[in-house]
Amino acid sequence: MATAAKPALRPAARETKASIFAWNGIDRAGKKVRGEMRAATEAVVSNSLRRQGIKVEKIKKQTFRGGGTIKEKEIALFTRQLATMTRAGVPLLQSFDIAARSTGNNRLSRLLLEIKGDIEAGNSLAVSFKRHPMQFDELFCNLVAAGEQAGILDAILDRLATYKEKVIALKGKIKAALFYPAAVIVIAIVVVAVIMWFVIPAFKQVFSSFGASLPWLTEVIVAMSDWFVQFWWVVAIVPVVAFYIFWYLWKKNPVIAHTIDRLSLKLPVLGEVLEKAAVARWTRTLATMFAAGVPLVDSLSSVGGAAGNQVFTEATKKIQTNVSTGTALTVAMEDSGVFPNMALQMTRIGEETGALDSMLSKVADFYEREVDDAVSALSSLIEPIMIVFLGLVIGTIVVAMYLPIFKLGSVV
Repeated sequence: MATAAKPALRPAARETKASIFAWNGIDRAGKKVRGEMRAATEAVVSNSLRRQGIKVEKIKKQTFRGGGTIKEKEIALFTRQLATMTRAGVPLLQSFDIAARSTGNNRLSRLLLEIKGDIEAGNSLAVSFKRHPMQFDELFCNLVAAGEQAGILDAILDRLATYKEKVIALKGKIKAALFYPAAVIVIAIVVVAVIMWFVIPAFKQVFSSFGASLPWLTEVIVAMSDWFVQFWWVVAIVPVVAFYIFWYLWKKNPVIAHTIDRLSLKLPVLGEVLEKAAVARWTRTLATMFAAGVPLVDSLSSVGGAAGNQVFTEATKKIQTNVSTGTALTVAMEDSGVFPNMALQMTRIGEETGALDSMLSKVADFYEREVDDAVSALSSLIEPIMIVFLGLVIGTIVVAMYLPIFKLGSVV
């Protein structure tokens, strides 16, 4: 038993110290060849190549400097590429090599070569992906494992690519709905800061020569300007610190995250968009998992987090518990109290007809279209509100600055 335990420890040790090495050499036929290999040292690479009958000419460690973070869109594109190459019969290792060379992101290239090295070491594709949870989540790895076991990896990768593309598109729509008001608010803050810092102090010097009392609105604006000039660092630092604390608590504290997500679903107009987006992601994820042959109870383990809302995550845990004890999915969803009637009715039909994955996909399609319509309506509603808000803020400051001039003119 002791001898069997030692090899199990070696891969972990090798994995922590392994690097990617590029090599050039000549094979038995006298043809020049090159490639990459993941290993602990150059000596390991040299010995491995010699055993393959390759005369080594050059070995160089890859540093992969530069390159930004790996974006979700890049993972979706890689998944689509891998699905296409797998369907075309390209060997898996060669597919990773092609994908690594074709990407413009060095970090992604290094990641793909590391996964290729794990596969060369004898690991399955799902296990190799699982070692990089930041880029390949539990849902991704579970579906790949199901595809490998069933021999339908190309179809699963194609489903995963479609799923990721739709989720990214949905997130883009939500961001688009929030971008306009955020941009207007930022512009309003910058304009007001410039007025408070430069314009109002200039007016204040003019007002001091009047020798008369100022209107109350002007006095308030001037006092605000004096405070802003004196404590500008508070205005600059406090919002940043407050946002960071808010973001940290939202990500790290489940209770606060659940409270914020619950309140966000109750926001007027925007809450409806967020709820429909969460339902669309939830049903799309479950449909993808179930269609891949993953058992329903196991599928629910990966579905909760995909909704992007703690309310749905907690509800999914209850649904999974109820389904595991024999409760129908629709009944468990209804008991959770977070799904709209439309989703419940279509899910019930899917269960009764034995076409649950197809019906869940239709639910996701329906709510994605609803999000499209809601985002358009939200944009149409927010635009005039933001214009009025900006006009009131700037207009109030302008009126406050000109009131003393009007008052002086009436006296004269």
